[in-house]
Amino acid sequence: MCLPACTDSVSDDAELLAVRYRPEGLERLVGRTSFSKKELQILYRGFKNECPSGAVNEETFKNIYSQFFPQGDTSMYAHFLFEAFDTHNSGSVSFEVTHTSKDFVLSLSIILRGSITEKLNWAFNLYDLNKDGCITREEMTDIMHSIYDMMGKYTYPCMRDSAPKDHVEIFFQKMDKNNDGVVTIEEFLETCQKVSILQNILSNTKLRLVPFF
Repeated sequence: MCLPACTDSVSDDAELLAVRYRPEGLERLVGRTSFSKKELQILYRGFKNECPSGAVNEETFKNIYSQFFPQGDTSMYAHFLFEAFDTHNSGSVSFEVTHTSKDFVLSLSIILRGSITEKLNWAFNLYDLNKDGCITREEMTDIMHSIYDMMGKYTYPCMRDSAPKDHVEIFFQKMDKNNDGVVTIEEFLETCQKVSILQNILSNTKLRLVPFF
């Protein structure tokens, strides 16, 4: 039997196919993102290694993501993050645009190399869980609890049980300019561009938060 040799051949062919990105899709993505042709080929190979079908569903996304934070429970934060990528509510995210899903790499480009305004708009969309155009205390509380769950209980220095609630209060004190109990995109952008919270928000949307790479 030649099973080992055949297996190696299939593996080599799969890797070659992953790198050999379709020219028309590649050229389009070069124009729409901040990545070079070579970078897109490498990113595509990483995506296909984890998701051979070319798309990832939420369960697979959670499983991959949990490997990056083994000390905590990443399930809820990964759920929120997946929903931020799945802009069409299709239940899957593909590397490039299809008729049912927005491409993964376009969001990746914004998070890593977008302008400050683009990054902040992306972060706002992540925090706005029901996508109604504003962030409520309940939404921000859910986000903060998911982040602390992801970090795990055994951090140093040890975090107080009230830490998520405290962070939500600080967030609204800074952001909610008219004290109406919600933060709009206008309030979010205006405040972030003026105060030191900006750097924390931008660093938290780096792709430490996204698997595959």
